[in-house]
Amino acid sequence: MARNVQKRLGDVLFEQGVVTEKQINEALRKREKGEKIGEALIRFGYCNDSQIVDALEKSLGIRRINISLVYIDETVLKLLDEEFVTKSKIMPINIHGRRIVIATNDPLDFPTIENVRLRTGMNVEVVLSTQNDIETAIARYYGFSKTLKSLGIEVKEEKKADEKFYEELLTDSETDSNESPIIQLVNQILLTAVKTEASDIHIDPADIEFKIRYRVDGILATERVLPKVILPKLISRIKVMSHMDITDTRTPQDGRIKTIIEGRPIDLRISTLPTVRGEKAVMRVLDLSRDNAGLDRLGLTDYEYDLFMKLITRANGIVLVSGPTGSGKTTTLYASLDQLNADDVNIITVEDPVEIELEGVNQVNVNPELDFTFANALRSILRQDPNIIMVGEIRDAETAQIAVKASLTGHLVLSTIHTNSAVKTITRLVDMGVDAFLVASSLSGVVAQRLVRVVCPHCSVEEEPTVDEKAIFKRHGADIKKVRRARGCDICNQKGYKGRTAVFEILDVNDTIVRMVSNHAHEYEILEQARKDGTKLLIEAGLDKVKNGITTVEEVMRISLD
Repeated sequence: MARNVQKRLGDVLFEQGVVTEKQINEALRKREKGEKIGEALIRFGYCNDSQIVDALEKSLGIRRINISLVYIDETVLKLLDEEFVTKSKIMPINIHGRRIVIATNDPLDFPTIENVRLRTGMNVEVVLSTQNDIETAIARYYGFSKTLKSLGIEVKEEKKADEKFYEELLTDSETDSNESPIIQLVNQILLTAVKTEASDIHIDPADIEFKIRYRVDGILATERVLPKVILPKLISRIKVMSHMDITDTRTPQDGRIKTIIEGRPIDLRISTLPTVRGEKAVMRVLDLSRDNAGLDRLGLTDYEYDLFMKLITRANGIVLVSGPTGSGKTTTLYASLDQLNADDVNIITVEDPVEIELEGVNQVNVNPELDFTFANALRSILRQDPNIIMVGEIRDAETAQIAVKASLTGHLVLSTIHTNSAVKTITRLVDMGVDAFLVASSLSGVVAQRLVRVVCPHCSVEEEPTVDEKAIFKRHGADIKKVRRARGCDICNQKGYKGRTAVFEILDVNDTIVRMVSNHAHEYEILEQARKDGTKLLIEAGLDKVKNGITTVEEVMRISLD
């Protein structure tokens, strides 16, 4: 199986320079009852899961795998039950003859390996994987497998399902109990989303099946393909949870779910849409346990941070954040409010809906059914003596005009708007019907932003730029000597990227630009002046992040207008 199996995990980590002897002794002394040394070292922050696996791979010569890319035979799951693998923190992968392959992050846990041998009657081959990947795989395969088995799906391997069989089974098994297979299936879908840190879940109907897809780091990928016969009950369960009308399958509906998954508060925004192949559902996942607040975590450079702070700390004026859906505008607004929140200011927001509840901030939900729109809410808010007003989105002329009036009467107004660039926002406000001189006198600044994926720090490599990459930099007045390439490893699920950061184009509406807007200057003239004043275009800001090894040229070109 491996070399040097006499060693203990602590010895291996010490030899590989991952931890010190003092840290090992400290972890041994303070670890909880039943806690493994590796778990204790991670809990105390002396190392991380990936470092442990790397050290074991180098020292013992045991193969490391990415479970998400490995085909796992459903038959191997029957050999070890969910309770045992969860407690032992292992994942069965496959069977080769009389040998079972299991993934673990501690191949020196000989009692567990022997237990697997006794339970299965097979020889055991060990491969390495991180604990997080193992836990995610257990949630995916055991949870889904058990749920689908209770729905009868496991026994039918043909592509075309026997619809009568499934309908009868669903009728018999669907109850109000929390053990209902459909309830379990929804729970598993949500659990997988949280484990994979997905931002959205898509349930897409086809002719004889439907897909469950997750958007991770902005990229959508299929997770499961299931028989279409269970889709109506799945959608109905989601509608029940989000307080929608389950009898209405012909019109779009919106809803919301607040729940707890693995001890983490999760907020889900639900949208259903009738299509020719059945109802489609999209769930936007917001993990409220993630600490994303703070302007310093958005990806602003020092210059951008200082300029942004200058805009949002003015006593009055409008600061707009622009970009398409999913570009992180709301996150930037919440980070701004978190920065400005203090006892000596009255902050009121009007949103559709309130996504994150902030302590010390008065947050209001619009309700179009009661004619409580953004514009009507703003009128009421102005009678509440606010210092700072945050409007979720400027969608129409009425909202824009009231926001302008609010800023001119001594209020700081923060909001979002759908435009492609900072300068185009000025044109958009004028096109909405706001007089140019009012735009000029009220607008403090515009922040256009996009999200790019961050190259994985564990597997990305530094290489010479290509001729095309050099040409892109040259076209924007810069040069490049080295670029980082996305490769792919177990830590980033072979994607080459891990996480996202924002790219900003910040326009400070100074006195010169105010005069140009008042005089109806052309958009290109305003842009030229803004660039003279130091404004960087989105693509230029993105290329700076390429030079700093944060992202790749491909990512920047994907989000740029060049």
